[in-house]
Amino acid sequence: MPQVAQHDERTPGFDTVLIANRGEIALRILKACKDLGLKTVMVCSEADRQASYGALADNFICIGPASAGKSYLNKDAILLVARMTGAGAVHPGYGFLSENAAFSAAVEDAGMVFIGPTAQSIATMGDKIAAKTAMIAAGVPCVPGPDSELPDDKAAVEAIAADIGYPVIVKAAGGGGGRGMRVVTDSSVLHESISTTREEARQAFGTPALYMEKFLQHPRHVEIQVLCDVHGNAVWLGHRDCSMQRRHQKVVEEAPAPGIPVDIIEPVATACVTACQQIGYRGVGTFEFLYEDGGFYFIEMNTRLQVEHPVTEMTSGVDIVQAQIKAAQGIPLDITQVDVVTEGHAFECRINAEDPETFLASAGTITGLRLPSGPSIRVDTHVHAGYKVPPYYDSLIGKLIVHAPTRAEAIIAMRRALAETEIDGISTNLPLLRALFEDEGFAAGGTDIHYLEKWLKRRSVS
Repeated sequence: MPQVAQHDERTPGFDTVLIANRGEIALRILKACKDLGLKTVMVCSEADRQASYGALADNFICIGPASAGKSYLNKDAILLVARMTGAGAVHPGYGFLSENAAFSAAVEDAGMVFIGPTAQSIATMGDKIAAKTAMIAAGVPCVPGPDSELPDDKAAVEAIAADIGYPVIVKAAGGGGGRGMRVVTDSSVLHESISTTREEARQAFGTPALYMEKFLQHPRHVEIQVLCDVHGNAVWLGHRDCSMQRRHQKVVEEAPAPGIPVDIIEPVATACVTACQQIGYRGVGTFEFLYEDGGFYFIEMNTRLQVEHPVTEMTSGVDIVQAQIKAAQGIPLDITQVDVVTEGHAFECRINAEDPETFLASAGTITGLRLPSGPSIRVDTHVHAGYKVPPYYDSLIGKLIVHAPTRAEAIIAMRRALAETEIDGISTNLPLLRALFEDEGFAAGGTDIHYLEKWLKRRSVS
């Protein structure tokens, strides 16, 4: 029997949401709350005190200095503001505390609702070994390799690597964001690689636990978006391709993933839904896979809203942020799987405040801003002319999304949208994005996760 996420029937809803984040995603969540008739409380750091979006909230409260560790990651300060303002729920957005099991538990223990999964679900899926075990139990295909921590015994480790077959990849059990992983091509460097990765894992994630998998050499990065309520209902909302990456950081995303037959992806997505039901998952989540030679291989689940959620919203017609909030309120899903119909093709470009050649962050004042318009275009951003981009946080300042009937038409729409976008006063990656959408290989679709870095290298020597 599927588990049902724990939900306190005494408090089936809430009327005020504290948004524990900043920038474009904080504004996106605020708008969703407003459309649902909910009051909002926004917290900010001193660096974001003058952010214009703060005026849209019912309360805008500074909780600490610019340092994220003393503001957006300050659990006690956020909970204090929530209690002071009477917030019944906390939305963490993405990044910061969004996948922090201890924070989810603290919110619930304080009598409020964490708009996301339970602490238990976050902990299970945040531990890559536990996540793989859960996925295997649900029938989700995984990368070849044992669903257990690497032992200390060198001979046993050598046997595991030989059984998998080189090349292998060693990963931190508590890792994420492209950190704590190392590819091993042969046995001569196996133990040195493991030792180095253990120390990286200890420093970055607080645990030296590692696991080992087969290293796929030319995979694509494909995601499946799921939505679950607290009553055991779950659906998947289509799939995305996020293979355009630099140093494991996504640059462009699209939905659907091109060139993957429905009969291949549908059983995998159904298994993802089953996995959610088995662990009692609630809210939105994303299953990330490597896809190679017609096979799907689970790598991790993101137990939060994704940066790239707009491409799925555009193709599915589902407001994912509103659906996430409704799930936290205990409202049953108003759609079943047969109701989910994806249409057209969507792209998202991440606009970053960074040098397009060196990729160094570019803080400063935006002196001029021109954004594109049209029926196929959406812009998610919090910036404006006169906005001061702070140097303390992620360089993402906006997301440009287009939707069209076909992939070819969506590429044309994105080319026009990028050409119309102008941001003065700081450096951005707009020149890189414009060039990428003119590239024939990218336009053909189905490129692997290494394509962008190889493309950048070719550009640097030409």
